[in-house]
Amino acid sequence: MRLEVDGRPVDVAEGSSLLAAVEAAGVRLPTLCHDDRLTPSGSCRTCLVRADGRVAAACVTPATAGGTVETGGEDIAALRRDAVEIIVSALPPGAVDGTGSELARLCASLDIRPGTAAGTPGRGRDTSHPFVHLDADLCIACGRCVRMCSEVQGTFALTLTGRGADTVVAPGTGGLWAESDCVACGGCVDTCPTGAITEPGPGSGLTSATPRAARPDTVRTRTTCGYCGVGCTLEAVTRDGELTAVLPARDGPVNRGHACVKGRFAHGFLVSPERLTEPLVRRNGRLEPVSWDEALRRVADGVRQAVAEGGPDAVAAISSARATNEENYLVQKFLRVVIGTNNVDNCSRLCHSPSAAGLTAAFGHSGGTDSFDDLERADCLLVVGANPAEAHPVVGARLLQRVLHGGARLVVADPRAVGLAQHADVHLRPRPGTNVALCHGLAHVLLAEGLADEEFLTHRAKGLPELASLLEDYRPDRVFELTGVPAGELVSAARIYGRARRPAIVYGLGVTEHLHGTDGVRALANLAILCGAVGTDHGCGVIPLRGQNNVQGASDMGALPDFLPGYGRVADPGARSRAEEVWGASLPERPGLRIPEMFAGARAGTVRALWIIGEDVCATDPDSNRVAEALDVCPLVVCNELFLSGTARRADVVLPAASWLEKDGSFVNFDRRFQRVRPALSPPGSARSDFDILHAVARALGADLGCPAPADALEECGRTAPVFAGVSHTRLDREGAVPWPCPDPGRPGEAKLYRESFATPDGRAHLAAVPYLPPGEQPDDDYPLVLVTGRRWAHYNSGSMTRRSGNLELASTDWLDLHPDDAARYGVGDGRPVVVESRHGRARLIARIGHEVSPGEVFCAFHFPASGVNRLTSGHADTVTSCPEYKVTAVHVAPALPDSADTAGTHGRRGGR
Repeated sequence: MRLEVDGRPVDVAEGSSLLAAVEAAGVRLPTLCHDDRLTPSGSCRTCLVRADGRVAAACVTPATAGGTVETGGEDIAALRRDAVEIIVSALPPGAVDGTGSELARLCASLDIRPGTAAGTPGRGRDTSHPFVHLDADLCIACGRCVRMCSEVQGTFALTLTGRGADTVVAPGTGGLWAESDCVACGGCVDTCPTGAITEPGPGSGLTSATPRAARPDTVRTRTTCGYCGVGCTLEAVTRDGELTAVLPARDGPVNRGHACVKGRFAHGFLVSPERLTEPLVRRNGRLEPVSWDEALRRVADGVRQAVAEGGPDAVAAISSARATNEENYLVQKFLRVVIGTNNVDNCSRLCHSPSAAGLTAAFGHSGGTDSFDDLERADCLLVVGANPAEAHPVVGARLLQRVLHGGARLVVADPRAVGLAQHADVHLRPRPGTNVALCHGLAHVLLAEGLADEEFLTHRAKGLPELASLLEDYRPDRVFELTGVPAGELVSAARIYGRARRPAIVYGLGVTEHLHGTDGVRALANLAILCGAVGTDHGCGVIPLRGQNNVQGASDMGALPDFLPGYGRVADPGARSRAEEVWGASLPERPGLRIPEMFAGARAGTVRALWIIGEDVCATDPDSNRVAEALDVCPLVVCNELFLSGTARRADVVLPAASWLEKDGSFVNFDRRFQRVRPALSPPGSARSDFDILHAVARALGADLGCPAPADALEECGRTAPVFAGVSHTRLDREGAVPWPCPDPGRPGEAKLYRESFATPDGRAHLAAVPYLPPGEQPDDDYPLVLVTGRRWAHYNSGSMTRRSGNLELASTDWLDLHPDDAARYGVGDGRPVVVESRHGRARLIARIGHEVSPGEVFCAFHFPASGVNRLTSGHADTVTSCPEYKVTAVHVAPALPDSADTAGTHGRRGGR
């Protein structure tokens, strides 16, 4: 569509606003109530133009073909200036001093002097929240913060109160900000044009839209978030070598200018006095500071002794899902080339190893089938075993907006009333551990009601007769007996998914962390295959939500006992010979030990040196009493860490490591996108990146790993694994994000997989006729409740970083969710300390009574290791991958004795989700 702006022809898309046309013509207008991420409101009247002879607000007026727009006339410019002066006149003196806010910069450009602001202060300040402060006197009621909270974050925590000139933003609950439903995503801070809502501290007044010229003394470093696996693009702002703020990048390919409380604000850990800044070595039972030379000597001597006494397989390493791709690549290369063993694994073993196994068996690759961007086209979202509103907030927000504003139907399958469930068309609440039966029930309905894609099944799938025979036993009434899901709800959910034109499946750890987690992934994949919803334009596939920032990349790089980089099997002579040619060394052909086997080997004396990189296994691994026993008896335990964690306290050598804001490299996010990680800061003291530590240990053993820089490591990985051959730091610096498979540097990666064929040996998608089998534990009279563990919104994993930031003010303890019926039955009071006991151990938590959980079920997180939650979990693990069964543990709950009241805490500033 073409129109004229100031006499010049401009082409814009149908449905564009006059503001878009004006900007396309290179003209900048004041836009105090406008943010490109939000629905226009036209309330400030500062973007006035003359359109076809009449004055109009450009942001809310549609562009018309053949229309004319004037922006530069003196009368129009005067009207815009008057609108700004009226807004400023209500603000207190000093409100537009300097260039710190968008409004102040606008006033400077219009020569509106600071003295124009002559309002009377008196509406007050709210500084109750650790990350968001409100100065109501600076509020101009533009509504940007309210729309950001509702339209982007989907929390609806803010509102405008008062009338006329007294209108001001306030928490929707009417109380203090810290007591509201705010989840501290920072969107309101980022969009506020006046500085009414700011981040306290050195980052006050900074937003992602602040021009670099406005803060010439700061440096902005573009990087990728080091918390969950979403892969948000962030800008770390530093001044004089210190971090002042972390801002979401407006053009971030996944987050699009959005962030969560962790990526946006939880960086206080960087300057925690508990940061490790020098190596530690155990002497006479105590960890003591030493030089790097001495620490490396101790590691090298211990590794040599382990190999001398037990051979190469006496050494094992747990690589890190928090480390970069390049670091994980070096870890597995070190074990295979320097030591001569395949004993390397990473924490995907504990979360998404069933995803890798299940997706590979069904489709051919170990990652999700589609890009997150494809969900923008989905008309049905089936969210299974995931709580993205808390565990992956940016994903949760985008899914919610697709439901609220994009018209997608939503089916949530989760035992708890998780954040998205309140917006679902159908919320299925199966008993924990019954996912396979639930998925088979849905599949039964799809076939019985003719909702399957017969053409797809005929030409692109395999295994239908076997599955159809199995599904005869999973009628809705029987599935109700197995899962507790009413037959009518099951049928409704199946119809919503089966009748959708572009359905999508998104799932999380509630599917994988089970005794039969791989079967759960296969049963879920069956639904997409039955409806032809993968590898086609009328389906949006199956997408797993990865937990840690680089858990996908750690596995992609070959930090696995049975796979080389790019998922070539170590037992495959062809895959081995390709790696041997690149590395110039012979490789062991027998698969190595998985993480649980490493601990068992340490207890048995066959593993004599264990290197743990960036994982607090004593806090996060199941049956943690047995994990601690393994570390205590292993002759050499080396730990790379930021802090002296429970695991590091048991180590013989502790090596101080750099954090994600101090590293160079790349991560791979949950939808297979490589993205750059860049150092904004130097590590404290003598701390080093894991990349540098690996090189140093190799040199101490007389070996050279090659790859002197991270960019070299990624390039070498591409030669070892052709699936990554088209990815490089240079390309990532140029393009921002590149999905794999990407074998060609001159062609784009495959964001959507399997358009032509599946990556299985026969090129077809494979249906799985796996029967439902019960979980490893069942409740009984002694342990009558079923415990499920997971995450809360304010913290991350073992909390080693978030507990050393302002997030601790938002949630200061772990608590146990109980249904009111169970609380009454066991004499538990809300907010009171309780003892939780399983067949494996005990933990102390704080009770929180509500309807988020069903009767007979309880839920808690594991963010505070002192609570001892993972002492409760069992040794049961997925029969295919050894992934622990975190989601089903039989427990008993009782009030804590008075002398244990010191474990009490608060529910956090928010009482809700």
